[in-house]
Amino acid sequence: MKTLFNIFSGKGFKKKNTIKPKIIIDYREKNSLVISELVSLGLETEIKELKVADYIANDVAIERKSVSDFINSMKSGRLVSQLENLQQYKDKLLIIEGIDEQELYSDDFSEEKRGMHPNSVRGFLLSILLKYRVPIIFTKNYEDTARFLSVLSRKKARETPLNPTKKFHDKKEQMQYILEGFPGIGPKTSRKLLKKFKTIKSVISATEEELRETIGKKASHMLKIIEQKF
Repeated sequence: MKTLFNIFSGKGFKKKNTIKPKIIIDYREKNSLVISELVSLGLETEIKELKVADYIANDVAIERKSVSDFINSMKSGRLVSQLENLQQYKDKLLIIEGIDEQELYSDDFSEEKRGMHPNSVRGFLLSILLKYRVPIIFTKNYEDTARFLSVLSRKKARETPLNPTKKFHDKKEQMQYILEGFPGIGPKTSRKLLKKFKTIKSVISATEEELRETIGKKASHMLKIIEQKF
C-alpha cells in the first residue's frame, strides 16, 4: 500500500527564519520590569552601556522616566542635558511612565513635599515638545511601556520623500519645480534657464561658462550638486 504524503506533517517544508526584533537597553535599566516584559513579548534584548538614552529600538532613542523621576530630573536640571543629548538622534522619544500610579500635577507643591507647581510642569512639557522637538508618550505602567517599545521595534521604517507632494498644472511647472531643487535657484531663475536651454537635460549638460552667462555665480553651486556622488 502506497503511503500518502501528509501535508500537515511539516516534512518537506522549510521553516521560515524569523528574526526577533532587538532592543538595546542601557545597563542602568537592568532592574527595570520593562525588560522581563519585553522578553515575554518575544523581543530580543541586549544590555550595554548607552551614552545617550535608556533604550534604542528601530533606530529610535528613547528616554524613559517614571513620574517621580521626571519631576526630580526637571528640578535637578538633569533632564535638560538628557534632552540635549537626544538631539544626536534623528528619531527620539520621551516616555513618562506610571501616570495611572502617580499624579503628574501635584496639588501639594509645598517645601515639605518638594513638589512642583502644575503650571511649571505644563511649561516644561511644552518646552520638550516645542524647543527640543522630542515627542512624549505617557504610559500607564511598565507593561504599557514594554508594549509601546514592542510595537515600535516591529514597525517597518518608511522612506520619507524629501519634497512634499505637489500638484502641477502642466509639464512646464513641473520642469521649473525640478530646477528649483538646486541651491539658489528660485522660480525666476528656473524660468530663465528653461527659456535659454529649453530642456532639463540641456541645463544639466551645459558647461559652467554657459550657465554663468545666464545665472552668474549660482552656476558653480549648481554644478557641485550635478557632479556630486550620492
